[in-house]
Amino acid sequence: MTERSQNTTGDVRMRGFARRHTVEAALDVIDALLEAPLRSLDAESIPLQQAAGRVLADDVVSDVEVPGFDRATMDGYAVVADSTEGATAYNPLPLTVLGDSFPGRPFPGSVARGQAVRIMTGAPLPPGCNAVLPAEWIGDSGDASRVNALAPVSPGKHVGHRGEDVVRGATVLERGRPLRPQDLGLLSSIGAGQVRVVRRPRVRLVVTGNEILPSGSSPHGHCIVDANGPMLTALAERDGATVSFPALVPDEPDAILKALHDDADVIVVSGGSSVGAEDIAPSLLGEHGELMVHGIAMRPSSPAGFGRLEHRLVFLLPGNPVSCLCGYDFFAGRAIRALGGRAKAWPYHSIDASLARKISSPIGRLDYVRVRIVDGRVEPLATGSASVLSSTTRADGFVIVPADSEGFAPGASVKVWLYA
Repeated sequence: MTERSQNTTGDVRMRGFARRHTVEAALDVIDALLEAPLRSLDAESIPLQQAAGRVLADDVVSDVEVPGFDRATMDGYAVVADSTEGATAYNPLPLTVLGDSFPGRPFPGSVARGQAVRIMTGAPLPPGCNAVLPAEWIGDSGDASRVNALAPVSPGKHVGHRGEDVVRGATVLERGRPLRPQDLGLLSSIGAGQVRVVRRPRVRLVVTGNEILPSGSSPHGHCIVDANGPMLTALAERDGATVSFPALVPDEPDAILKALHDDADVIVVSGGSSVGAEDIAPSLLGEHGELMVHGIAMRPSSPAGFGRLEHRLVFLLPGNPVSCLCGYDFFAGRAIRALGGRAKAWPYHSIDASLARKISSPIGRLDYVRVRIVDGRVEPLATGSASVLSSTTRADGFVIVPADSEGFAPGASVKVWLYA
């Protein structure tokens, strides 16, 4: 049985992992799940004003032209360009002013050679005109019905032509695009009041641990305050999900199993995924669903795993906060982004920079190394503990050491994925 297809349902509590999956094999399993038809989320139609950041479900094709008329791009006078040929400050050419054209209030007639219409930016170009003479190029003739052209203007100058922004029948935005503010403006310009977008994946957070206190509590005794719940909520929302996190879940089989059956697309479990006596989430998933991967050759987050329960994807993340962050970004976040129509890749920018000190790593394990950028060089942080969350707040980002590498020497160029 291959590593990709093996159903990892063995109970590893107090025994440890007989073997660990490679990160690449784990990602292959996730991607295969995401390709299945049942993983396609429905589309929904929402008001345009609510669509920023959402992912388009369909191509958008315009059935109008924008603008729908020729218009002035400068304040001045709409003219027949030939009327200004040869005009200079020393040879002003007279133009008869017929009236005005304002945005929303066009001049009602047409214009012939030797005539002009005073026009404002955005106003419709009167019939017969093919250029706008800027106001700066106009001289006062002493007669309110006449002006002098002081410079020539070529045909089409200072004119916004019909359909120059959007042509009827053009695909203005393609499906799968996360909508930016300017995209909403474009959609509004073609008359779209509603837009069809991919439904946000529904994510249920299951944060377990009898020693965990709710966020907002003060740590006391042998209890610690939940750090993973707020962190995972923010990460999943960043990746386009709607998050349900009603309460902490005790380390009890019935409570965890009930939470695993939540009506969500993705269940993200924090805690109870390792090899301790109370780490029961993996065996529950294996018993009631399918535990497809458990134990990954990486540091941190080696106890991570995932599988499915009916229609739900279930991700098991370690309780140590850095492991939780790392496991989410590698596995759960990838699935959530893809389900919502977004790119699977990390939503982090990266830079290449030289390493100030060496990074050592054993062959056969991927390492997630937190780093700082100091004077343009990459400085690895000294801590390797998966429970020191402050190492990620002190870090500017992280460097990945692949499993086939022993690390990087001082001065080596490395790729840094930036948290911000």
